[in-house]
Amino acid sequence: MNDPSGEEQARFHAIVTGRVQGVGFRYFVEDQANRLGVTGWVRNRWDNSVEVTAEGQHKALERLVAQLERGPASAYVSRVQVDWEPPSGEFIEFRVRGTI
Repeated sequence: MNDPSGEEQARFHAIVTGRVQGVGFRYFVEDQANRLGVTGWVRNRWDNSVEVTAEGQHKALERLVAQLERGPASAYVSRVQVDWEPPSGEFIEFRVRGTI
């Protein structure tokens, strides 16, 4: 993952905490991911956090992480825990999933 061009494919799994449910956060993430050409999913978790798994070009994923840290205007993000993983190529789009 040291490709300076950012073209290398990558994947991350993130947990976003703060006031991130009931504020349009999942749809904000979906919109940002689609703009960046990233695939994967976002969903609410039972503990009031939001979970995101995304794959795409490393640079695009870094931009998505920056958007997760910002969130929509109605949200308050206190923490984004990101774990980088090898890409699997399993997704064809980015979508909102149901709550777990």
